[in-house]
Order: sequence, then C-alpha cells, then structure tokens
Amino acid sequence: MIVKQIWTGNAYRNFNYLIACGETGEALAVDPLDHEKCFHAAKDAGWSITQIVNTHEHGDHIGGNAQLAQKTGAKILAHAGAKERIANMARGLRAGDVIKVGKTVELEAMDTPGHTMSHVCLRSHTEQTALFSGDTLFNAGAGNCHNGGHPAELYKTFSEQLARLPGNTLIYPGHDYIENNLRFTLSREPDNRRAQEMLDKLAGQDPSKAYVSTLDVEREINTFFRLSSPSVIAKLREAFPDLPEKPDPRTVFLKLRELRNKW
Repeated sequence: MIVKQIWTGNAYRNFNYLIACGETGEALAVDPLDHEKCFHAAKDAGWSITQIVNTHEHGDHIGGNAQLAQKTGAKILAHAGAKERIANMARGLRAGDVIKVGKTVELEAMDTPGHTMSHVCLRSHTEQTALFSGDTLFNAGAGNCHNGGHPAELYKTFSEQLARLPGNTLIYPGHDYIENNLRFTLSREPDNRRAQEMLDKLAGQDPSKAYVSTLDVEREINTFFRLSSPSVIAKLREAFPDLPEKPDPRTVFLKLRELRNKW
C-alpha cells in the first residue's frame, strides 16, 4: 500500500489522500476536495484513480467529487447513511465493509459517528495499521460536533473503537490542526512534557511534509485520550467546580469537548 498525503493549502487546512496499489497502479482518493492536486499527483505517479471515498458529507470533504469523478470515472463511496447528502454515491459503506484497491490493498470501513452521524474512518489491512480518520480524530485533537454530530457518540467512537486499535497505528487526519491542538492540550495539562516537546518540534511545520503520528503518540499528547490524567481533571475542575471527585471518563470527555468549542 502506497499513501500520498496531499496538502491543499486552503483556509480549512484540509489534507487529501491517495492510496495506491503498487502492483497495479490503481488508486483510491480520500476526501479529494482539491481535485486538481489529486488528479495531477496520481498522473505524475502513474496511477489511475478508480474510487473516491468520502469520510463524511461536509462540503470541504465532498467538494471535489464531481470534478474528479468526471475526469477519472471513479466511483464514489461513503457512509450508507449519507446517501441523500452525497451526490452520485455508488456504494454505501457500513461497519466492516472492505474496499479493495488493485490486488494488494484492502481498507476496512469503520462506522465512527460523532463529528457527524454518517462518518467512516478507513482502517488498512496492513502489517502496520493506517487509519484515515477524517474529522473524527486529529493529531492531538478530536472533531467538533457542530454540524450534525453528537459529543456522546464521539466519546463512544473514541472509547469503543479508536482506543482499541494497535498502538503503532499511523494516523492520517482530514486537517492539519496539530499546533493549535497541542496548545489546547497544554492549556488542560500544563505539565504534559511530551506535548510541549511536540509543540516545540512541530510549531511552524511545513504541512506539505507533515508529521505522521501514531496512536501511541496520541495517547501521550491528545487530551481526548487522557481522561484519567490527574492534571487534566484538576484543571477541568477549575472550569467546572461541581465536577465529581472521581469523574467518569465520559464526563471528562464531554466537558473537554465543551471547553474546546469555546477555546
């Protein structure tokens, strides 16, 4: 499996992806908003884009579908529940569905509600798992729930699905928000040395050569995985004085999501 991360350079800081079979040259495009960059990147590599997967239905993820499909004949795949909101969908995905690319690549659809209720992440069937996480999981952060989502569902996705992936899983998010997210982590957990080291290292990084984290790294720097940290809970109690002495992880997650919305 060959992965090409494409930096759009737009105001929303989107990443697009090409996932290719090295044997056949067939490729799949993930959320190809910048259809021109995706098309030319595939052409330069000698690949043929045969499928498009949208992680969810928001405009900054489906906005390039029509143009790329017209140029390549690629079929559009997305969450089955988004069929009325994504035009010309050829295949509706459900949890556990497998998407094949060429002869060597298999991607498993994960039903990951929260950011929207019709969101999929893609998990690769490779020796080292890769996760294409859309707007569910960001480097050092979690998706918002403003436009058709629900924070309690996002918590379930984190706790029941993402947290159970192998620690060396590579994380390929839908946007580059890592610097801002690390600053939020440090606002909630000022003594998180690993987050400070990462911020020092990655502040001002070139997103066209973006750092790729793993789930183990996220467990160290992402507040939404650090729900039992005494520092996180103590800092949270400053904002929510009525927080129980030993709050459950779900409560901590929801309070953090509430603060992140205002931050």
